[in-house]
Amino acid sequence: MRWAAVVAVAGLVVGSSAGFAGSASAVGACANPSGTYTGAVSWGQRLVDPQRLWPLSRGEGQVVAVIGTGVDAQNAQFAPGQVLGGPGTAPSDCDGRGTIAAGVVAAQPSGDTTFVGVAPGAKLLPLQYLDPAASGGGDPGALAAAMNTALDRGAGVLLIAVPAAADSPALDAAVSRARSRGAVVVSAAAATQQGARTYPTAVSGVLAVGSTNQSGAPVQTEGGDYLGLAAPGADLVSTSAGAGGTVAHRWPVTDPGLAAAYVAGVAALVRAAHPDLTGDQVVTRLTLTAARPATGAHDPRLGWGVVDAYAAVSSTLPASVAGPGASVAPVALPAVVPAPAAPTPASDLPAAALALGGVVLAAAAGLVVATTRRGRRRSWRASRFGS
Repeated sequence: MRWAAVVAVAGLVVGSSAGFAGSASAVGACANPSGTYTGAVSWGQRLVDPQRLWPLSRGEGQVVAVIGTGVDAQNAQFAPGQVLGGPGTAPSDCDGRGTIAAGVVAAQPSGDTTFVGVAPGAKLLPLQYLDPAASGGGDPGALAAAMNTALDRGAGVLLIAVPAAADSPALDAAVSRARSRGAVVVSAAAATQQGARTYPTAVSGVLAVGSTNQSGAPVQTEGGDYLGLAAPGADLVSTSAGAGGTVAHRWPVTDPGLAAAYVAGVAALVRAAHPDLTGDQVVTRLTLTAARPATGAHDPRLGWGVVDAYAAVSSTLPASVAGPGASVAPVALPAVVPAPAAPTPASDLPAAALALGGVVLAAAAGLVVATTRRGRRRSWRASRFGS
């Protein structure tokens, strides 16, 4: 599959010898808006359906670090004070990829547009580690430093919107520190050459995210057993850099950072709804509740399936899965494939088909399924939900 990672961000397709989506600014052009989007709600937004989640969680109290190219804080779809400043932050974004990711995470509802972010109650911490004049995935040491800055500033979700093309001991250490601090690290699978990996996407402990199109098919090149989830990443709408104080967007946008941003936004919702969960437990919840690939098993480019935002936030998981110290690898479940125009992936999974490696996990998964079925019969109007 071929990526056009910046085609709708700056009107350009820029490759790199590292096999990584290139930067618009590398050829001297900054991102600019297509206009203000007033069309039909995009398929990715319908799939995640954030408005349905907001009675349960809007992401209040969460700080999501958007690490890559910065964020244009002047786009009026970010609330005053929502994009945090201070040491190390980058409230501007010539490249544009950071701003489209930030919009998916937390853009505010606006009467000027049908586009909205997943977790508008969350704060955004914009961090730039890429050299604006260079192409490729950036220096892993600089990325590690940005991740440490995010942790020092209190970020509970670290969105690596533009990962690095190489690993380093410093980057591995930053991932370990994030996990020890209870943070969730979400990283896009963004390599464009067959067999290539990006980092920290491929590092153990990171929630690696693949991208799908409207039919549910994977559209990114990168894949492997480290892929955790997939999310919408092609032909979408999001906020644009270069807005100049207006509500402005780019569309259609295809970029791996979009998929990771959807998952990061849902992670912020989960953290706000279930504040006692560790980062590893948030990842467990996201993967256990995902809509499984067509095979029912792990897919190298879809991971454990497409993120199911409502199930991730609202499902009541048993203590053996969701309690202190829990970190459970998902198992092969029956296939659930989102229909091309369906707003929400199905998640009604037969308990009889669950295949877990132990008695405790089997019982836990059965409870998850029973909860999901019960929730559907009640139209997901649960009076409360647990963690």
